Amino acid sequence: MRLVFAGTPAAAIPTLRTLALSHEIVAVITRPDAPQGRKRVLTPSPVAEAAAELGLPLIKAARLDEEATGRIAALRPDLGIIVAYGGLVREPLLSTPEHGWINLHFSMLPAWRGAAPVQRALIAGDAELGASVFQLVAALDAGDVFASRIVPVPTDATADVALEVLADDGAALTVEVVDGIERGTAVAVPQEGEVSLAPKLTLEDGLLDWTLPVEALHARFRGVTPEPGAHTTIGGLQVKVLEARPADGADPLAPGEIVATKQALLIGTGTGPFEVRRVQPAGKAPMSATDWWRGFRGRAAIGDDTIRAGA
Repeated sequence: MRLVFAGTPAAAIPTLRTLALSHEIVAVITRPDAPQGRKRVLTPSPVAEAAAELGLPLIKAARLDEEATGRIAALRPDLGIIVAYGGLVREPLLSTPEHGWINLHFSMLPAWRGAAPVQRALIAGDAELGASVFQLVAALDAGDVFASRIVPVPTDATADVALEVLADDGAALTVEVVDGIERGTAVAVPQEGEVSLAPKLTLEDGLLDWTLPVEALHARFRGVTPEPGAHTTIGGLQVKVLEARPADGADPLAPGEIVATKQALLIGTGTGPFEVRRVQPAGKAPMSATDWWRGFRGRAAIGDDTIRAGA
């Protein structure tokens, strides 16, 4: 079939590459180049780079407006596929391909409809993740589902690692659905079950609350890593937490209380201590938590034992 593919982040690339092996992709739609890094250099999206490697025609569009719709319609696509594009597909574009659009969404719909399904599932402590391919409709992630797949949460996986696993599984699932649509055998069924929402994460979502049980704190850390990033305040300084886990077998500490070991900082929570191994202080490069702590305490007042996380 003649396909148009819309996607932006790295999680969309496995589906793009797999589809390109067996179908004609007449255009790849992605978001425009965005400033990256401290120097804010304009950088193509991961999907744009992958499309260039594959030699596929590229359309960069911040919005799928009238101009973008006209360019896509001129290509006479049979089917549109969208994977984390970052924009809405509205009419008349929604009905432009003969078979409409299908969407690969990283949840077991109707759970976690929205922009951050994997992150929200991890924060909630879900034991399983999922991928669903559904018919795109005007309502948010509400279309009939062609196929879905449950994936156990990888042990201690942060959101980026979990998304890599789902991206690979989701690519195979999407190709199965596309092949079924081409053969005329694909069947979509209405979503059933309780609806939950997964809005985009904000910086505030990454704030670590040391009064929470350590399991809940770990779940939040995993869900917000690497973006928007887990963070706390220590001695008035904001610190990003890059690598951490529950400290098995450590003595209890009061919430926010900090004890340094040779390998890590132990920070008290509502239950057991949390082991922080790597941090990134504001305006500085990532470093080991113990190296940062030694320098920080060296600048702190002698005998000051009141420094606590979150304070």
